[in-house]
Amino acid sequence: MRATILVDNLTKNNLSPEWGLSFYLEYEGYKILLDTGASGRFLKNAKDMGIHLQDIDFGVLSHAHYDHADGMGDFFAHNSKAVFYLREGSKENCYGKKWCFHKYIGIHKGFLKTYGKRITYVTGNYEIFPGIALVPHSTPGLEEIAKQVDLYVKEGGRLRPDSFSHEQSLVFDTECGLVIFSSCSHGGADNIIREIETAFPGKKLYAMLGGFHLYKSSEKEVRALAERIRKTGIQKIYTGHCTGERAFGILKEELGDCAEQIYTGMEIEL
Repeated sequence: MRATILVDNLTKNNLSPEWGLSFYLEYEGYKILLDTGASGRFLKNAKDMGIHLQDIDFGVLSHAHYDHADGMGDFFAHNSKAVFYLREGSKENCYGKKWCFHKYIGIHKGFLKTYGKRITYVTGNYEIFPGIALVPHSTPGLEEIAKQVDLYVKEGGRLRPDSFSHEQSLVFDTECGLVIFSSCSHGGADNIIREIETAFPGKKLYAMLGGFHLYKSSEKEVRALAERIRKTGIQKIYTGHCTGERAFGILKEELGDCAEQIYTGMEIEL
């Protein structure tokens, strides 16, 4: 399979970066879009790279935050056939806390209703096609992680720590082993790897791609995560976006050639 990063925080070329993430994926003849960044910028980058997003067969939203979802309207205007797979827990209700203020960071208000006919909500471990699956969190107590990173959802007029029920991993079965895409890994990259291992017993794990949400984490926390990732036995991680450049440098120190930083326009053969 091939993965192309349509937009990320970083760029090493003339393509436009932004705080967001979007992948173009090719697997067994399928053309897949994972996330749409924070705007329509991914569309321009795709055009500049000669990628025709009108040919996308289906899309996946990794979780219900604006920097992955707010380009959906631009995509639906550009592509008339593809459905987008969202986790059943996806709503327009995500908030982040900064100092004493809570800021809305969810899907653009009204998108879920406006584009409802193009959205399919899924539950449990969901096979889209043979070799392509969506897997939710199964790790208990993720609300404690949410409190540490100040992520909340509003329900019944009240804010509570996010359980990340709107977050899902996109998993491919390849000749090298399972390849996991988890765009922000709010539930913990090591937890997600273990979740996929549990969902596919006996399957070899090969790689994980996406953000690890470490841009606010201390050096001690990043090094501890690196050790936990090492213990999973996964062979490669490709990370960027909300990982942050400082945290990536620490991961690289700890994990060596296992860790690679993604950037806008990067192409990865898996």
